[in-house]
Amino acid sequence: EEEEEEMEGWHQLYPGHIPTSPLQKALLAAGSAVMALYDPYRHDMVAVLGETTGCLALPNLRDKMKNHPEGYRILQERPRIRLSTLDMARLQGLPDGSLGREYVRFLEDNKVSPDTRMPPKFVDDEELAYVIQRYREVHDLMHTLLGMPTNMLGEVVVKWFEAIQTGLPMCVLGAAFGPVRLSTRKLQVLATELVPWAIRSGLNASCVLNIYYEQRWEQPVESLREELGIFPPP
Repeated sequence: EEEEEEMEGWHQLYPGHIPTSPLQKALLAAGSAVMALYDPYRHDMVAVLGETTGCLALPNLRDKMKNHPEGYRILQERPRIRLSTLDMARLQGLPDGSLGREYVRFLEDNKVSPDTRMPPKFVDDEELAYVIQRYREVHDLMHTLLGMPTNMLGEVVVKWFEAIQTGLPMCVLGAAFGPVRLSTRKLQVLATELVPWAIRSGLNASCVLNIYYEQRWEQPVESLREELGIFPPP
């Protein structure tokens, strides 16, 4: 009854927001974690897990953005990376090696779309909801910068990098349990080459949410890696 009384005083903070109590968040986190581990390609469950367990990591990411000139501007202007905001023809016409051209190449080669990123629902702070939305929308750019495909091996490597960068429990869980589905040969490559590189890059790199990617499309990928502090892929 006390929980119901608390919920009655809550309201929708942004379009699609679903107010939830701590108990409801815990139940959602547990259920989504089980489903995400069973099927890592259930992006809806991965999204719910990220929102219901990011109560400590998201404020930390928001503060990093607020304390960085470019990150602060992103928080103020709230850019979105979607097909409706991207000039795909222009990006396709950029030189090979540029961020915009390589990003579009990644989308085409892996048959993915930025529009598949789910909007937040369970984050009870409007600004933090944007932070996790931004994280989701730059995820494919992380693949591009790290040179990783969307297969299970590539996703695990990106999750290791993102776990170090963001501290999101969802990323930590994916990094830790994603490898169980890999073959012995891929596990060896992961353990000896890719994970050490992803961890070193994650620790060395500045916060990847502080880059206004929409204004960097012409920048060479190698130049942006160097600026961020991401080591060249092995």
